[in-house]
Order: sequence, then structure tokens, then C-alpha cells
Amino acid sequence: MARNPRFSYIPEQDRYLLALDKPKHKFNVIGTGVNGSEHVLVTMMEGRATIHGVYDPNPGSIALAQAAFKRFAPDQDLTVYPTLEAACNDPEVDGLIIATPNYTHLDVLRVAVQSGKHILLEKPMATTVADAHAIVQIAETYPAVLQIGLQYRYKSMYHEAYQEALVRGSLGEIKLISIVEHRMPFLDKVNQWNKFSKFSGGTLVEKCCHYFDLLNMFAQARAVKVYASGSQAVNFRDFERDGEKSDIIDNAFVSVEYANGVRGSFNLCMFAPGFYEEIAICGDEGRLKAYEEETFLPTHRPGAYMEIMRGENKPSRIIQPCYPEPLEASGHSGATFFEHVNFIDNIEGKPTRTATVAEGFWSVVVAAAAQESIRTGGPVLVADFLAQNGIDAH
Repeated sequence: MARNPRFSYIPEQDRYLLALDKPKHKFNVIGTGVNGSEHVLVTMMEGRATIHGVYDPNPGSIALAQAAFKRFAPDQDLTVYPTLEAACNDPEVDGLIIATPNYTHLDVLRVAVQSGKHILLEKPMATTVADAHAIVQIAETYPAVLQIGLQYRYKSMYHEAYQEALVRGSLGEIKLISIVEHRMPFLDKVNQWNKFSKFSGGTLVEKCCHYFDLLNMFAQARAVKVYASGSQAVNFRDFERDGEKSDIIDNAFVSVEYANGVRGSFNLCMFAPGFYEEIAICGDEGRLKAYEEETFLPTHRPGAYMEIMRGENKPSRIIQPCYPEPLEASGHSGATFFEHVNFIDNIEGKPTRTATVAEGFWSVVVAAAAQESIRTGGPVLVADFLAQNGIDAH
């Protein structure tokens, strides 16, 4: 409400309920494409921090970030740093947000941690299991916050599913988890890095680590076996850059078995019109189903839906989980806003449910194992897969 333009006529000295506290923290954003510029926007919207400066070698990305910043600070300009090192080590700031292309994360992080500042590292934390494990090792002795940007945990339907399944215990003991994502193809990126697995880590790592994080979170156990089938059926089959053809898959079915007997599945289609996400969780005392959909049609329909069905013995409910409209409009259906709330809460020592570096690692492990299963055509035992990468599963 304090940022609603309807109240812009009220002088600063007359603001009480609508008064804004001065930011306590200053962040720099490294990598300011669509994702990084969204971090600029949401930092300013959340209000407890401000963006001091940015670093990106692409002038268009800098302009995008500057436009997002000026929505909240029209009379100010961002500091634009000439080098990564300058952006990381400016004593004026206490936090860094890394939103560079996936394949650069480890190299950028190695520079960033020399500063000792709080860090929010975008998902996926790395494109390979080996690089993700290297980040785990960095985090073991890092003295400040190192948060992984797996923000789907904060989307309204997943937040409520967590409350029902893991806090209230509405479903009893969880046995089966199923997640669906049907959506449009990958958008354009600078240098089109997301069209090639060697840069993105593959579709299941780049786009879908969010969902494997959710499967892991609801299973409350580690994955032991992964089997997947997928292909490049429709998207970018004729796309080439510098003589190299795109190799990213656009559809997949993934099955995951967990150490505690829970089974999870993921269904992906990236040549569907609009955006559709669904989660179904079955326990021994009930079933939860929730979905979120954007059709781009003029007809009015609920954007999100959730049902908790518990049969004859306990009450069932049907709800529409959502956030206030400005938050839904920011980020990925409002989730990124709460990612920043939790990042600052972490900095201030408050309890949060953000993705730890270990959880970020396991989201990459399951995704990479699924990519390996598609490559080989057979199931992947996670312990063996980690051992092949020189990592002890324990």
C-alpha cells in the first residue's frame, strides 16, 4: 500500500501508516538479464534493502536493470562496475546477488566469496554435479549467508501444500508425489546459452531443478534411484549457432525413488500453450492436488486452485491460494518477493525455510541423474552416479 501510486500525493512528512523505513542493506546484482533485473525490482519492492550497483558485460542488460531500479528511485542511478571484482568487493555493499548464466556460477562465486559478503546464488547452483559439490565445499566454511535461489518453495500453492502436508500433517504419511509442468519454450537469452546443454546443464537441470527441489522437500529423504525418458520433439530442432545444433530436450517423464520408500514423478512439456503447473501428494490419510495456470485468454478463471481430500473421517477443503496482486505480478507468481524476504531474514538471523546449499546440491543431483538416465536409456542409481563424479554419497 505504501508504494501504491494512488497515495503519491501525500507528502513524506504526512506519511504514518504509509511510511517506508529506510533500507538497512545494500546489494549489488551480478548479471542483469531478465532474472537479474527481476532481483533489482523485487529488492526495491521488499524495501529493507536497496540495489547499489550492477555488473553485466551486456549494455542492454544494464539498461534493463536501470529501468527496473528507476521505478522505485526515479532520481537515482545505479553504480555500473567495470569488472566483476569491483562489483564484489565494494565496501559500500553487504550483499551480492548472482544471476549470471548457469555455466558461470562456480567461477563467479569463487570471486564473490573472497568478499565475505552475504550471497544469493541463482538456480541451478551449477550445471554439473561436480561443480555443485565444489560449491557445497565452499559453503562449509563460508562465514556469511549463502542462499540458493530455489524460490518455487515460496509460490503460494507450494507454500500452502507444505503447510498442509508437512506442518499440519493433513495427508498422514506421504507416499506418492507427482509434479507437472506444461509451458511454452525457452525464451531468448544473450548468446542463446540456454539452447545448449553444455551451457545450461540440460533442460532438467536448468528449468526443472525447482521441481526436483520440491520433490526432495516433500519426500523428506534422499533420492536413491532415478529413471527418465525424454526427447527434443518440437522445440529448436533446426536452431543452430556457430555451427552447433541445439540439443536441449523439450519433454520428459521422470521417476524418482527415495530412501524412505516415497516415490516421486515429474512430467514436463515445453511446447504447450500457456503455463500450467500441478502438484499431487498422496498420503495414507488423504490426497492434495493444487495447480496454477496462465492461459492468456480473456475469459476469467481462477489462476490457482487447491483441494485437500480426506474422505469420511476428516474435513476436506477447497481453496484458492494466492498473494496480493502486486506480489503475484512480481517475479514468478510472487515467489521471488518472498525469496528476498527470506534472504534478508537470513542476513538478520531470523528463522527461514530457504533452500540450503545442501538442498540446492541435491536438486542438481536428481536433475543431472535424470539427464543421465535419458542419455543411457536406463535407471541411474544415485550412489553410483555420485561415485562416478568422485563424490561420497554419505
